[in-house]
Amino acid sequence: MAKIRVGELDVHVQRMAAAGPPASDPPPLVVLVHGLLIDSLASYYFSLGPFFAERGMDVLMYDLRGHGRTGRPAAGYRLEDFVSDLDGLLDALEEDRPAHVVGNSFGGAIAYGLAASRPDRVRSVIAIESEPPVKSWAEKMAEGLTGEEGGLVVREVRAWLAEDPERNARPFQLAGRLLDGTTLGQDIPRSRVLGDTLADIRCPVFALYGADSKLSGQAGHLSATLPHCRTVILPDQGHSVLVERTKETADLILDWLQDDIHTPVKAG
Repeated sequence: MAKIRVGELDVHVQRMAAAGPPASDPPPLVVLVHGLLIDSLASYYFSLGPFFAERGMDVLMYDLRGHGRTGRPAAGYRLEDFVSDLDGLLDALEEDRPAHVVGNSFGGAIAYGLAASRPDRVRSVIAIESEPPVKSWAEKMAEGLTGEEGGLVVREVRAWLAEDPERNARPFQLAGRLLDGTTLGQDIPRSRVLGDTLADIRCPVFALYGADSKLSGQAGHLSATLPHCRTVILPDQGHSVLVERTKETADLILDWLQDDIHTPVKAG
C-alpha cells in the first residue's frame, strides 16, 4: 500500500509487477480504474489485478478521489478532475509507457477521457459496462445522482439494501458520505464532454457489456463510429459484469490485450 501526492490529493495506489514471463519488453502497463460511489480498487485487487500480473503485465490500481483510501476533497468532482488525477498520477510515478486503461462503469468514462485528452498516454481503452462521456452520458449521470430522493442511483442502492439487510452496508454508508459531504452529485453532470462523433478517441477500444444492461444498446454505435473497436455482449448478464462474470471478463480482455500488444504502434 502506498499514497502518492498528486496536486493537492493523496492518492492510494497499489501496484503489481509482472509475476510471469513478461508479455513484452518492457512489460505492458495495465491501469485499472474502478467505478463510482460504492467501488474502490479492491474490486480489482482480488480479480483482474493478479490475473494480469501473473501473465506478465505490470498492473496499476488506485482509489479515485473521494473513494477508498484516497483523499476526499469537498469539491472538484467533474470528469476532467478524475482524468487529471490519473494523468498526474502517471506523471508522479514517472510512467512513460502508453497504458492499456481498463475502466469499469464510471471508470470507463475516465479511460475515454484520458484517451481524448492525452492520446500519447493511452495504448488502448477497455471499457466494461461503460460508455463514452458524451452529452447523453452527462444527462444520465444527472438523472442518477440528483433529483428527488437523491436520484435514480441512490434510490436503487437503497432498494438493493432493503432486499437483504444483512448485506455489508459499509460501502453504501461511505457512498452516502461522499454524496452528502461533497459536490460530486452536482459536479459530474456538469463535466466537459466529448463530441458525439468520438473523433478524439483514436486508440483501439474494447467494450464489454451485459446483454440485459441498459448500456448494451450502444455497442453497434461504437463499432460503427470508432475505427478500431471490438464489442462483446455477454448473454443473460446485467450491469455487474466484473463481479458476476470475472473469469470470462478476464479471458476476453486478455485475448484483446495479447492481440494489441503484438500490433505495431502506428506513427502519428
